[in-house]
Amino acid sequence: MTGSGLVMELTLLEAAHLSDLVSQFEDLVTSHDGSDPAVRRLTPDAYADSEAAAEFRRLTEDDLLSRRAADAGVVRRSLQRDGRDLDADQLDRSAAEDILVVDLTPDAAGSWLRTLAALRLVLADRLGVTDEDQRGDGDTRFGVYEWIGYRLEMLVQALDS
Repeated sequence: MTGSGLVMELTLLEAAHLSDLVSQFEDLVTSHDGSDPAVRRLTPDAYADSEAAAEFRRLTEDDLLSRRAADAGVVRRSLQRDGRDLDADQLDRSAAEDILVVDLTPDAAGSWLRTLAALRLVLADRLGVTDEDQRGDGDTRFGVYEWIGYRLEMLVQALDS
């Protein structure tokens, strides 16, 4: 922790991949059509009664998804280098392991927590994860899911200390 918040370090390659995932997440929550199961997982029913749940969703879904997009924008911008998004395909191999230092204010740390948790929910939906102990033997997408979980856990621990 610093006086302004939390300092986090990622390799440029990690930051580029995370930036890409967060950008895709932003696209998902800003261009949703209401039928995507991942978006529905981000905005679960608040009531058991289907009519009440539908009315609540109608009144709150756009605002909730707008806040998720705003949080994702905070995360993506904090992963920029020299004011530009990182692109894993354009990184020089020798620079890929260079470190990006991200200094998070308390508000930005909150955006990171909410975005990583939401991104993990979307990945879980896409992968069909219904149980925390589920593993996809040999499926590299599960590695991304686990890595997001690891980053989320490290952020929670750092904020707790």
